[in-house]
Amino acid sequence: MLARLPEYIDPLHLADKRGELKGQIPVSSLDRLADILFDDTGAVAVELFFGREGRLPKIEGQLETVLELKCQNCLQAVQWPVKHSVKLGLVTSIDQADRLPEDYEPLLVNEEKIPLKNIVEDELLLILPTFPKHAHNCLAQEFVNKEDPLQTEQPTLPENPFSILAKLKKTGDL
Repeated sequence: MLARLPEYIDPLHLADKRGELKGQIPVSSLDRLADILFDDTGAVAVELFFGREGRLPKIEGQLETVLELKCQNCLQAVQWPVKHSVKLGLVTSIDQADRLPEDYEPLLVNEEKIPLKNIVEDELLLILPTFPKHAHNCLAQEFVNKEDPLQTEQPTLPENPFSILAKLKKTGDL
């Protein structure tokens, strides 16, 4: 077990050695998440266990964090707790990916070393909502909180174009 997470890992080598990685990755280093984040403070707690199931190299573990996403309704912060189980099968081809057991997601490994943060970021992007928003109707609250100067005045009724006819009918001047 490493106290500090490495930047690059060789997942096949770690699977052969039954490696274990525990640590934290700063949210600010996850570049592809930047567009949906309101704030990039905090860290993702990473616990990954590498091994083999028969001939299949695998990664299992858990990611845990609380992300501050940008609400797509009001553009304010929305707290999004994440506790995600990771179950990846390491494959080198599409054919191998097709033969994975159903409970494994494929991780295509072409190179020896890959950035650890890419694995974490991919998993987070897959589970986050496409349009994050508050559980309550935040737009309704925003409109109630803001005073509309047009609504403070008494509504005036538009003049009826047939009011002249109504007066003529009453007086009988037709």
